[in-house]
Amino acid sequence: MNEKESAKAKLLIDVIAGISAAAGLLFGYDTGIISAALLQITPQFHLDIGGQQIVTSAIIAGALVGCLGAAPLSDRGGRRRTVMVAAAIFIVGTVVASLAVGAWMLTAARFVLGLAVGAASQIVPLYISELAPAHRRGRLVGMFQLAVVCGLLVSFVAGYLLRDESWRLMFGLGIIPATILLLGMAFLPNSPRWLAMRGDFDGARTVLRQVRGSHRVADHELQSIVDAHDRQAPWSELARPWVRPALVAAIGVALLCQLGGINAVLYYAPTIFSGAGFGQGSALLTSVAVGVAIIVATLFGNWAVEAIGRRALLLRFLPGASLCLLVLAELFHSQASGGPPHPWLMVAALLGYAVLNVGSLSVTIWIIGAEVFPLSVRGKGMGLVAAAHWGADLLISLTTLSMVQRFGAGGTFLLFGLVNALAFLFVLRFVPETRGLSLEDIEARLHAGTFLRTASGRPLGRAR
Repeated sequence: MNEKESAKAKLLIDVIAGISAAAGLLFGYDTGIISAALLQITPQFHLDIGGQQIVTSAIIAGALVGCLGAAPLSDRGGRRRTVMVAAAIFIVGTVVASLAVGAWMLTAARFVLGLAVGAASQIVPLYISELAPAHRRGRLVGMFQLAVVCGLLVSFVAGYLLRDESWRLMFGLGIIPATILLLGMAFLPNSPRWLAMRGDFDGARTVLRQVRGSHRVADHELQSIVDAHDRQAPWSELARPWVRPALVAAIGVALLCQLGGINAVLYYAPTIFSGAGFGQGSALLTSVAVGVAIIVATLFGNWAVEAIGRRALLLRFLPGASLCLLVLAELFHSQASGGPPHPWLMVAALLGYAVLNVGSLSVTIWIIGAEVFPLSVRGKGMGLVAAAHWGADLLISLTTLSMVQRFGAGGTFLLFGLVNALAFLFVLRFVPETRGLSLEDIEARLHAGTFLRTASGRPLGRAR
């Protein structure tokens, strides 16, 4: 293989993943900025707890609709065009949100932003996975989650720096990455697997030769795609017995990622910690610390998914995430019962949970979802994964403050800790290792009924 060509192909893949992942930056920024903006919006628009949860959750409701709508759109019009549509919606939603004159208008704008966020969460990991080589797929798809947490950190920093300025500016800053995404995607290639599914094998070959750096490797990969004989299939294909193990694994991880409470922390940490006696500035700085921690965790997770594997990473980190939440629950319960406050222990437990949860579940959700489904229903399967993610997120964002009010912060974090323990058991039983396998290899395992087996041939969950 020509080294110069190989280096050029590697650079092209990195550029494709980097520009596409800008959608993740918007995803993180637009979902995270509400945590700081809410402290200003609440008194200005006279919001009660229900109103706060509705404004916060509007983007999640939009995302639930957007991810399902993007699935058929990405199959018909292509992955690249769907991302461009999402970028245009990001721009419209951002402008309307920054000009909102009331809670109703802000809620509507955040719903529109959610349409774009949901579409991006469905299509960007899929687009990257269908272009990336197998040995780098996990790391490259993981760039989407890295961009998400970078967007969250930017939103937390912007919220802190603009705490004495208008919340309108907080929302308006999102137009910058949205414009970069829209313009950048116009120059990127289509997914070769989408082109092949549409019967454009010459187009698929051209793209593969660009991103592989070797005609021989590209032609071999195209032949593997052709041999799979995949054509666009209806939604009912996902219910077929041979596809079901992939559906269970991907949707289970998506649900547990959100039900484990990570977005409750990202959305409401300043509000919860303010209620626990922290000053507004200190509560916002707590979110900044969480933002830094989850970037470190995501960088580690992106390395670990290729170095030790998706399944192994989850099994090593989830017990610690559960333990940190149980410690946090006990600290809040002790303080509520009249015991001395331990603010720094609370922050340490919160950061420990954020690192261990984000570094495992949040990193792998998009990777697993984008790689386990057969090509014929990959877009629709990823749409269901995103829908499960956003549906669970909507439930959490609509109920977190109500749970804190009813059960206390201690009871709420106890519940999240138990869900993280359940996630460990789920992964142990239902999630296989896909590190190093091509998308066609994974599909072949589904057909052969060996999807839920270890490399040694033993069923998952048994001791080796």
